[in-house]
Amino acid sequence: MMDTLIELDQSIFLYLNNLGSTRFDTLWLIITNKWASIPLYLLLIYLLFKNFGVKQTVITLLVVALMITLTDQLSYAVKHSVMRLRPCGEPRLEGLGRFVAECGSYGYFSGHATSSFALAIFLGLIFKNHYKYSFTALIIWALLVSYSRIYVGVHYPGDVLTGMLVGTTIGTGCYYLNKFAQKKYKSLKTDSLSQN
Repeated sequence: MMDTLIELDQSIFLYLNNLGSTRFDTLWLIITNKWASIPLYLLLIYLLFKNFGVKQTVITLLVVALMITLTDQLSYAVKHSVMRLRPCGEPRLEGLGRFVAECGSYGYFSGHATSSFALAIFLGLIFKNHYKYSFTALIIWALLVSYSRIYVGVHYPGDVLTGMLVGTTIGTGCYYLNKFAQKKYKSLKTDSLSQN
């Protein structure tokens, strides 16, 4: 059963990966680069400050820091437990795929897909009542980042799908954690004012 799933994963990878073209390699290398999303992060931080003020934004950013740390560490731990080679490091796929990025060691599951989906779900839920298409836009961004990992040859579709599911779960959980923290802060603030 597991061998069948692995073969299917490799077959789907080769199909999707070979849809690529040298004409678009640079674009997807930019999308897959974590530094390329900095302008988006800065915009999101600005929108947080604009809509929620300094103190609530600081709480939200602390939750984001916790969330990203969790996604990165979980992905790293699973990669080094499962020890599944990336497509670009799999001898059986040599000469069959398009490998256009630095390879790395283990690939299951995708840290990029996990963190991008966690962030998209988390901030999408926060902004959905403030900006009509924010949730959809953030999911599209996360999908592009996730697909880029297949395009450049460093992850199988299974790596990416697992990352998307884990990221969605963590992002949703952190959204409710943030709501709890915000309510706790407001409650403490109200108690402090009433005592004065």
